Amino acid sequence: MPAAPDAWIYDAVRTPRGKGKDSGSLYTVPPLDLAVTVLDALRDRNHLDTDTVDDVVLGCVTQTGDQGACIARSAVIAAGYGEKPPGVTVNRFCGSGLEAVNHAAVMVASGFYDLVVAGGVESMSRVKMGSDGGAMFDPDMVLDHGIVPQGISADLLATLRGFTRQDVDGFAVESQARAAAAMAGGAFDRSIVPVRDENGLPILEVDELPRPGTDLAALAKLNPSFVMMGEQFGLDALTRRVYPQVERITHVHHAGNSSGIVDGACGVLVGSRAAGERAGITPRARVRAMAVVGDEPVLMLAGPLPATERALEKAGMAIGDIDLFEVNEAFAAVPLTWLEHFGVDHAKLNVHGGAIALGHPLGATGAMLLNTALDALEDRGLGTALITLCIGGGMGIATIIERV
Repeated sequence: MPAAPDAWIYDAVRTPRGKGKDSGSLYTVPPLDLAVTVLDALRDRNHLDTDTVDDVVLGCVTQTGDQGACIARSAVIAAGYGEKPPGVTVNRFCGSGLEAVNHAAVMVASGFYDLVVAGGVESMSRVKMGSDGGAMFDPDMVLDHGIVPQGISADLLATLRGFTRQDVDGFAVESQARAAAAMAGGAFDRSIVPVRDENGLPILEVDELPRPGTDLAALAKLNPSFVMMGEQFGLDALTRRVYPQVERITHVHHAGNSSGIVDGACGVLVGSRAAGERAGITPRARVRAMAVVGDEPVLMLAGPLPATERALEKAGMAIGDIDLFEVNEAFAAVPLTWLEHFGVDHAKLNVHGGAIALGHPLGATGAMLLNTALDALEDRGLGTALITLCIGGGMGIATIIERV
């Protein structure tokens, strides 16, 4: 029996990230329009015959309101892809965008699909995080299993690892500096697709969240965000069932060293080699390996560690074989923990900044990180990148790509 084909990445595009509040530039733009923007761009940039697209897989976390009723299929129809491409919306919390790409890659590598559009969308200004409800927010779930809010988990992680306020603030300052340098140097230009109004005029052309010039003195003025929630509401105490050695959580995270709330969408074109040849397009990379894992749900945010290890094992690689890394900056303690665990040079991690500076549009972030990693590999003439994210409820996801 012949081996299953590889899954190749042919293109990746994204919208700019807009501030996820009613004063943000993308607040007036429905999430459907954000998704249509990236679908249109993939079609037009690659002269794609959309009848050949086997499926459209989009990550979206808060699937209610403007983002309900399978936004992936709605985007296919609204983008003018015709009747043939179906659509499916997936939710693996913060890993949804990368899950969508992995989902597409598995479909293609199985040999049952030839060409799949993947990615994600999230309008956090219009559809508030948590507005879809669910068991994860139920008080019984919190009390019975100690499922505390992620900010508490982030401070618990920092406490367990011994990270100080200066450590997490220092990481945030570096994220801002790298994002500013990347924007000034045009590192995102090939991938960003402006969001336009119905008259074709640009609404947003560049990422809106970064704060160039952020320094330690500015961050030192911000109060920790989760003290009241943890100490006065008693949520810190719930973590002691699993971590009795932690007598007191040191609260170090705040808005300046945590991921920003933003709006945005991303699209990635995944296909077989034969499908690319038929379409007359050249692959940019191939998916080398992927992994998704469950992890301890109270700490919740350490999932990138076992996910990275499993992806490397599946690829038959060691950490030293990877040239660049994207570890989602949900909170500064997450990439700091990852760096400490694997002993990787910080110069190889999040080279263009991360979600602390640029923002974390939940359902799209994973695909955006893969997009950023691919562009960075090409800019530097390097070969491999690993992308990984922590996920609510105690999960982790990782993908390794290899540049063609």
